[in-house]
Amino acid sequence: MLRLGVIAVLSPAVKIDSLLAGSITEAGRTAAELETAGYSGAWTLEGPHDPFLPLAVAAADTAEIELGTAIAVAFARNPMLLANIGWDLQTLSQGRFVLGLGSQIKPHITRRFSMEWSRPAARMREMVQAVRAIWDCWQNGTPLRFRGEFYRHTLMTPMFTPKASDLGDHGPPPIYLAGVGPLMTEVAGEVCDGFLCHPFTTEKYLREVTLPALERGRARAGASMDGYEIAGPSFVVTGETGEEMEHSAAATRQQIAFYGSTPAYRPVLEAHGWGDLQDDLHTLSMRGQWVEMGNLIDDGVLNTFAVVAAPEDIAPELARRYGDVISRISFYVPVKGAPDRWRAVMDAIKAI
Repeated sequence: MLRLGVIAVLSPAVKIDSLLAGSITEAGRTAAELETAGYSGAWTLEGPHDPFLPLAVAAADTAEIELGTAIAVAFARNPMLLANIGWDLQTLSQGRFVLGLGSQIKPHITRRFSMEWSRPAARMREMVQAVRAIWDCWQNGTPLRFRGEFYRHTLMTPMFTPKASDLGDHGPPPIYLAGVGPLMTEVAGEVCDGFLCHPFTTEKYLREVTLPALERGRARAGASMDGYEIAGPSFVVTGETGEEMEHSAAATRQQIAFYGSTPAYRPVLEAHGWGDLQDDLHTLSMRGQWVEMGNLIDDGVLNTFAVVAAPEDIAPELARRYGDVISRISFYVPVKGAPDRWRAVMDAIKAI
C-alpha cells in the first residue's frame, strides 16, 4: 500500500513536497529519490522516531530539496538544544532546513517526555525568542543576555560558539509553528516565519479562527501577512476503484476520530456544532475502542474534514476550499495509485 503525503503550494510559486517516512537507514536514498522525482521538499514527523536525525542523513545525500520537521515537539527540548540542531542542519543542508515546531498536549509532555508544562502559548513565544537570541549571538556576536519567565540563557563562551561562517550566506533557518487554538496561532503570527495547520482543521475553522489569530499576531509584531507562509492540511479520500475509495474513507474516519477524541481539539468540532461528538469519541478512546470511534464519523463530518473526490477532482476542490488562503497544503491519501495518474494530479495542483 502506498501512503502518499504531499504538501503543495497553491500560489504562483508552486511547490510539491513529500513526507520523508520510513526507517532512518533509508532516509538518504528516499530523499534522493524524491529530489530526482522533482519534489521541492521533504518533511519528517515526530512519531516513533526522532524527526531530526533522518534530515541529517538526507542532507548529505541531496543538493536541492528543502528539508523540514512537521513537527518536532518543542517542549520536549530546550532553546539551546533546538538552536544547536537548527544551526547544524542548516549548515549540513546549505540553507535548506526549516525548523517546524509544535507544542503537543500536556499528557505527552509531562508523562511521555517528563518535561514541564505551563502556559503553553507564552512558553512557546519565549522559546522561539530564545532560539533566535542564541542564533543572533552565534551569527553576529551579540552578547547572550536572554532572561525570560521560562528560559534564561546568559552564558556563551568561545569554546561553545559555532562559527558564523558555517551558515555561509544562508543565515539561520526559518521557524514554522503548528497550532490549533487561537493563542498558539497568534504566537505563530507574532514570532515565526510560517504556520503549520494541524491536520484536524476545516475550511470554516481556518477562515473564522486561524486566519484572524495569525493576523492579530502579525499586527502585534508590526508586520503584515505578505510573504508569511501558511501550510494547510487536508485529508483526502480518493481511489481508482470503489473498493479503494471505501478503504480510504475508513482509514480517514479513523484518523479524524483519533484527533477528535483529544479535548484540546474540541473547538474545531464546536465550530460546526459537533461538541457532543468530542465527548463520545473521548469516552471510547478511554476504553480503548479505537475501531468503534471511526464509526462515529458520519459522511457529513467526513466531507467537512476531508476532500472526498476522484483523483482528477482533488485539485479543483482543494483550490475551492483553500486556494486563496494558504500557500502550502498537505494531504494524506492512504491508497494505491498509478504513478502516471498521480503525476497528473500533482500537475493539476501546480496549475492552480
